Amino acid sequence: MLFSDVVHASEAVRATRSRKAKTAALAELFAATGPAEIGTVVAWLSGELVQGRIGAGWRTVTGLDTPPSSVASLTVGEVDDIFSQFVGLNGKGSTLKRRELLTALFTAATQDEQHFLIRLLTGELRQGALTAIVVDALAQSTGIPVDVVRRAHMLSGQLPATAIAALAGGEQALQAFRLEVGRPIAPMLASPGGSLDQALTELGSQVSVEHKLDGARIQVHRDGDQVWVFTRTLRDITEGVPELVELVKSLDCTSVVLDGETLALTDAGRPRPFQETMSRFATIGDPRQLHPYFFDCLHLNGTDLIDEPLRVRRTALAQVAGEHSIPALLAPTPEEAAEAYDDALAVGNEGIMVKSLDAPYAAGRRGKAWQKIKPAHTLDLLVIGAEWGSGRRTGFLSNLHLAALDPDTGEPVMVGKTFKGLTDELLRWQTEQFPLHETHRDNHTVYLRPDLVVEIALDGIQTSTRYPGGVALRFARVVRYRPDKEPAQADTIEAVRALG
Repeated sequence: MLFSDVVHASEAVRATRSRKAKTAALAELFAATGPAEIGTVVAWLSGELVQGRIGAGWRTVTGLDTPPSSVASLTVGEVDDIFSQFVGLNGKGSTLKRRELLTALFTAATQDEQHFLIRLLTGELRQGALTAIVVDALAQSTGIPVDVVRRAHMLSGQLPATAIAALAGGEQALQAFRLEVGRPIAPMLASPGGSLDQALTELGSQVSVEHKLDGARIQVHRDGDQVWVFTRTLRDITEGVPELVELVKSLDCTSVVLDGETLALTDAGRPRPFQETMSRFATIGDPRQLHPYFFDCLHLNGTDLIDEPLRVRRTALAQVAGEHSIPALLAPTPEEAAEAYDDALAVGNEGIMVKSLDAPYAAGRRGKAWQKIKPAHTLDLLVIGAEWGSGRRTGFLSNLHLAALDPDTGEPVMVGKTFKGLTDELLRWQTEQFPLHETHRDNHTVYLRPDLVVEIALDGIQTSTRYPGGVALRFARVVRYRPDKEPAQADTIEAVRALG
């Protein structure tokens, strides 16, 4: 396949806000793509490289001054081969070698191809080709039911691998995917809830009510003496968390997959700030010990449980994790649920989770089977710009431009601004970091790629024509940044409007 075919499909996706049109453009491309190339193509359209980070960032790429080719001759395989040559380039002469490889690639690329390469290599390929749209396009191009593609993606944890299987083996190959201990699966996510009463009305009496911890999401796997620990984004952090590894090894089982949260605690047993837990992931030997709290069991002793209802999974969880599982009230009365909510806040937790006991485990936000209830509404939004401050904030990037995701297009939709909740430390951090994500600026504002997720507390929303989303946030303030979340995991404009 010609590289230009991928570039043209990418431009077609960028040119429309219609989810149906995006899906159709990708489906047409996938139908013309062979099994040997589909994994690479899917990765690129998701803004990623098959090889991961290759050391060709913004400074390297924008420093090139290479006239474009007048003829589109590059193939997908040739471009991917050049990226593969970057892997392992280190030490003396590596910078020169990278530049030589990039120069050769850009010399052979047309102007449109060069623009695509720049966006791909610098992380700017934000075109709405999010997971859900790619999944729909794969289903449409292959004729495989979308539920089968979605399930295979959850179990593989990798969209390119799912695409390769779909084209190479069809529906049968996708149905052959099983939970594999040691390979992370895409996590199930909670939706922002309204009030506790609303959640109980929507889900009924057969629910589990659990404390909502202010921790970092983890997924742990064990097979015999081998243990793996993964983050929300499926990053392997096993080597950096030896205390979690030892604890999982001590559980009374031969194999297990658990979903949960981990926190760093104070000497008094209260949760430390979220940022301290996240920084602990990156620091081997940090004296702050992580404490896991598990809320789901997806596999136990050779038996997969993801298709079982939560009530069955909670029984398995209690059996294997014991005191390390988050306590739950099963089918509580409204009064008991309200008391659990008050208790959660009293011990320093964020609020509660209300989960349907009848729901299986499904990746992403599939409906509202899991709902998070907090005293103040919170949303995970994207930072798409920041205005220079005034007064004591002169010289600092301060007032944030906030956006939610459009679920149909994957594009950010602006819903408000805020400068509240920003500490001096955050102001300094923003001013240092935001230029690394900059697309352009004017005299007042630095505009950013939608790379950064920030948690925002608010009192509610109101209808407004001021912002493209048609709503405005009431009394919005910054709670924290969420480095554990990918931009695609930000809340949607539908979730924002639901708070109205």
